[in-house]
Amino acid sequence: MEFFKIKRDIPFMSYGKYTTTISLVTFILAVFFIATKGLNFGVDFTGGTVMEVHYSQAADPGRVREQLAGIGLNDVLVQNFGSSHDVLIQVSLKQNVVGANLSEMILAQLRQQDASVEMRRVEFVGPQVGKDLVENGALALLIVSMGIACYLWLRFEWKFGLAAVIANLHDVVIILGFFAFFQWDFSLTVLAALLAVLGYSVNESVVVFDRIRENFRKMRKTGVAEIIDNAITRTMSRTIITHFSTQLVVTAMLFLGGETLHYFALALTIGILFSIYSSVLVASPLLMLMGVSREDFIKTEKVAEEVMP
Repeated sequence: MEFFKIKRDIPFMSYGKYTTTISLVTFILAVFFIATKGLNFGVDFTGGTVMEVHYSQAADPGRVREQLAGIGLNDVLVQNFGSSHDVLIQVSLKQNVVGANLSEMILAQLRQQDASVEMRRVEFVGPQVGKDLVENGALALLIVSMGIACYLWLRFEWKFGLAAVIANLHDVVIILGFFAFFQWDFSLTVLAALLAVLGYSVNESVVVFDRIRENFRKMRKTGVAEIIDNAITRTMSRTIITHFSTQLVVTAMLFLGGETLHYFALALTIGILFSIYSSVLVASPLLMLMGVSREDFIKTEKVAEEVMP
C-alpha cells in the first residue's frame, strides 16, 4: 500500500557523513549524561515501599504530595492508579526512615484532611531485589541485542547485522540519555519500553535491508549509494503509515493513560522517532562505511549453486 508516491529517489546517502556525525555526537552526549547524572531509578530498582490508598471522592495527587511533604517525605512518587479515587504512593528506601511504621504514619497524615482514606495495599521491595532487577534488565537488553545480531547475520550478511545492532543500540542509549538528563523516573515499565523499541527498530531495519538486497539483485548496473537511496525511498510510504499509526496509539497513552503509563509512552515516543532516523540515516550509511557490495550476495548465490547437484 502506497499513500505517498515519490517519483524520484531521495539522495539520503549524500548526507550520510553529516547524519553519522550527528548520531555520534548525540550518542556521546547521551553516554556522558548517563555516566555523570545517572538514571533516576524508581522503587522497582532501588527498593522501598509501595502503598495504594483509596479515597471516597476524586483524589488530587498534588495535594497528597503536599501532605506527605509535611512529614518530611519530599521525594515521593504519587500518581492515580486505576481510577481517580485510587492513589499509588512510592517511597524510596533512602526516605523510609521510619521502617515498618511508614504506612501507618502516611495513613494518619492523609486522614487529617480526609477521614475516609483507606489503605488498600502495602508492599515492600528490598534493596537486593532491586539490584537483581537492574542486573536482569541489563542482561535482557544484552540477550535481545545478541539475538538481533544473529538473526540479521543469518538472514542477510554480517555487515547488515552489525549495522542494525549499532543503530538499535543507538536508539536505546539515546532514550537512556533523555531519562538521565531530565532525571525522569526509570521503572520496570520503561525497561519494557526499551525492549519494545529494540524489536520495533529492528523491524524497520529489516524492511529496508530486504529492499536493499532485492535492489542489489535487480539493479545490476547501479552504484551502491543509488541502490540504498532507492530502497529507502521505496519504503518511505510504508514507514510513514506504520510509524504514524503506532504513534497515534502511543500519544493516546501519553496524554490519556495517566502517570502510570506516562514514562512508558514517553520512552516509546522517543524510540519511535529515533528508530525512523536510525534505520534510514544510521544503519544505511554504516553499510556504506563497511563497504557493502553486490559481491556480498553474489558469493552466497554461487555457493548455493555449487552445493546443488
